[in-house]
Amino acid sequence: MIKNIFMRPLSSVWETSYKIRRSLYEYGFLKKDYFKVPIISIGNITFGGTGKTPLTIWLVKKLETYDLETTILTRGYKGRLEHKSGVIRGGQKFLSNPHEFGDEPLLISKQMKRGAVVVGKRRSANLKSFFHSLKPDVVLLDDGFQHIQLYRSLNIVLFDALLPLDRYKTAPMGYLREGLSSLKDADVIIISRVDQVSEEKIEDLLTMLSAHHRKGIPIGKLIYKPSRIVDSFDQEIMDVSGLKGKKVLAVTAIAAPESFYNMLEGFGAEIVYKKVYPDHYFFSHEDINDILIESAKHDAIVMTSEKDMVKLRKVSKDSRIMSLNIDVKFLAGEEEILQRIKKILNLDYN
Repeated sequence: MIKNIFMRPLSSVWETSYKIRRSLYEYGFLKKDYFKVPIISIGNITFGGTGKTPLTIWLVKKLETYDLETTILTRGYKGRLEHKSGVIRGGQKFLSNPHEFGDEPLLISKQMKRGAVVVGKRRSANLKSFFHSLKPDVVLLDDGFQHIQLYRSLNIVLFDALLPLDRYKTAPMGYLREGLSSLKDADVIIISRVDQVSEEKIEDLLTMLSAHHRKGIPIGKLIYKPSRIVDSFDQEIMDVSGLKGKKVLAVTAIAAPESFYNMLEGFGAEIVYKKVYPDHYFFSHEDINDILIESAKHDAIVMTSEKDMVKLRKVSKDSRIMSLNIDVKFLAGEEEILQRIKKILNLDYN
């Protein structure tokens, strides 16, 4: 109670500062940067992982089916180019260094057949620098809901169904980067991991959000579906059904490892040990050695996330380390969201 008394004023100041910032851009006191290309933001208003990267990959693949050249602007968190800039061309599976670009840009780029990922914190300036050489038909702004200096044609805001409802307060009281009132700028709302909570919780979350977002916007519900198990060379080792009855050492350096554990256990794996590292952690040879020793001790296979494999494969190609790759599967709202996207791209959406 005493802790809340001190934190509540800080939370109010935090929320107010974000409101003022949005208002300054909304009323023209601060200038937005405009580009002659549709820009789609995929973001959230909470701290921690909501699953934006798999959703970005899903959208990239959809845009490729429309024969569009896509450029993705992403920060490249903890990569050496985060405070500079760099470009990864689509389809480069093993040519780039996660220490330079960060893990998420490499994960996205290796799923692309064309286009490019532009890395760097100053996303608007980076787009200006590379716009004429890349000539994008559409730009995706990764983790871009708070990056309001850059005008966007569509704001997709993602929420993780696993986050407890009592954490929907602005920091430091809760997990919100900014208040729910910012959802007035959302054009699409998506709830992820809906298969891991009750329908009642999802409805309670949607009811809470509906008081703040505009009426009639598309609402999507999705799950992250395991697709295949691969080695460090991206070669499929076994079907996900092969996890049944297997002892697993789970290695994670992601924001929400619980979802990863749930996937493994959902396919019948027995997690006998968990090696948990900080989000975006860069693995060392000593880490690999520790992991393999624990694996031998428990007679268990090593399973990691697709994002972590991007970094692990740069340190070791040991065949005992495998990743669980996932795909996005919508349970509701996919067609409505695609119609909205096609509309801002001036495609035939009827």
